[in-house]
Amino acid sequence: MATEDKNRATAAAILPLVGGAANVSSIAHCMTRLRLGLHDRSLVDDEALKAVPAVMGVVEDDTYQIVLGPGTVARVTPEFERLVEEGRAPAPEAATVSAPASASASASASASAPASASASASASASADELAAQGAAIKAARKAKNATPFKLFLRRIANIFVPLIPALIGCGIIAGLNGLLVNLGWLTSVTPALAAMASGFMALIAVFVGFNTAKEFGGTPILGGAVAAIIVFPGVANIEAFGQKLSPGQGGVLGALGAAVLAVYVEKWCRRWVPEALDVLVTPTLTVLVSGLVTIFGLMYVAGEISTAIGTFADWLLSNGGAGAGFVLGGLFLPLVMLGLHQALIPIHTTLIEQQGYTVLLPILAMAGAGQVGAAVAVYFRLPRNESIRRTIRSALPAGLLGVGEPLIYGVSLPLGRPFITACVGGAFGGGFIGLFNQLGDKVGSTAIGPSGWALFPLLDGNHGLGTTIAIYAGGLLVGYLAGFLATYFFGFGKDLLTEFNVSREPAESTVAATGGPASPTTGPDSPAKEPAGV
Repeated sequence: MATEDKNRATAAAILPLVGGAANVSSIAHCMTRLRLGLHDRSLVDDEALKAVPAVMGVVEDDTYQIVLGPGTVARVTPEFERLVEEGRAPAPEAATVSAPASASASASASASAPASASASASASASADELAAQGAAIKAARKAKNATPFKLFLRRIANIFVPLIPALIGCGIIAGLNGLLVNLGWLTSVTPALAAMASGFMALIAVFVGFNTAKEFGGTPILGGAVAAIIVFPGVANIEAFGQKLSPGQGGVLGALGAAVLAVYVEKWCRRWVPEALDVLVTPTLTVLVSGLVTIFGLMYVAGEISTAIGTFADWLLSNGGAGAGFVLGGLFLPLVMLGLHQALIPIHTTLIEQQGYTVLLPILAMAGAGQVGAAVAVYFRLPRNESIRRTIRSALPAGLLGVGEPLIYGVSLPLGRPFITACVGGAFGGGFIGLFNQLGDKVGSTAIGPSGWALFPLLDGNHGLGTTIAIYAGGLLVGYLAGFLATYFFGFGKDLLTEFNVSREPAESTVAATGGPASPTTGPDSPAKEPAGV
């Protein structure tokens, strides 16, 4: 009950700061963020939101995103949805009317505190400078990421992100089942665990089709119906391109293509089919046309592409080894900054579908290890800057669990050079794991989403679990150490060190007013205050 009260209190604290229930048009969440569609962005009080204890940062993208962290966001979101429903039910206009009032109250509160603000201005100068740099990075990145290609990648990510909880749950069950089978324990239970772990993956194409149609503006159930053709056992009796089809051929890529095609067929039908016949003709033509193209075209083509992806990944790590891992681990943080990492989501899913795990994710997870090592080095290099050190202490546990946003956008990226040295740490960690892949010890993940220590329950490979865990743990240690050393010795120029290594302890008035010390902001596109809820 206490936990429920805490989550509801967090939701209640957030709602008025985003303009109230009437200002919220949509609510969703991913692994770490509460994603809100808002009618009027100007009604949001960013600074007050960042001061909410559970809020780790805010991000303004296609939706307004509040970083709450894994686990917390899944519990706060339902409470937030209930509060929004309750706020709309009595008087839908109330939130709109009250917003100016709350804004006015906020303005008068701000006007009443100039003295305390000026008293702490010099104390938090270091954090403010980082925040200003982070804001500039946010603006530049947002402008660059608004390209049609990156917007398309974002839509692809929106298809797969809702599937991640099921991938994680089934992946952990698969790992537990494998352990029990190897040990010879609970043999009467392992078949049931195998069914639980494999059931979702056997039908993942249907979920991808459903989400694809929803994302591209079609009827979700029609997208799922067309994608279901791919996993239907009866396709084994059909011949296309001179060979028999196999159930599941094309996988998630085929399902994605089939559902996109279904959306376009459905939209064409909506324009040309008379309304009186729409309910009968449109769904029939959508499934018929899209289904035929899927069976006699997409399944074969997507199957060839999926096979090529798996073959290339195996070839890359078997032959490139340490070099390939070094490049992948070192470039992942910049890929995240450019928004290009979203293109990897269907590739990970395809590898999991084919091989049972993705060999790319453990290597890419080393970028987070390099970031943790870099943050620890910053902590030791700035012994007199309590503002930044406090931010690092608060964000480090999340970073160890694979949530690197607070450290990246609150510390290393605004500082500049530590972001580069963090990439160096990720490169060495990725090279370590890549080397073992080249030597024949594959290290993979049965799901996407977690990284850092949170990836341990999802590890799998072609050798024993103990070997796989040892290699991944070794990669983390190498990433931590390389990120630390690179940052400690090369992460600060003389001017930067002089500027930031000064005594900067936030004033008590600031702590009392915000619930925490002034610190750089965090979040993938914008800086955020120290993640007090970590």
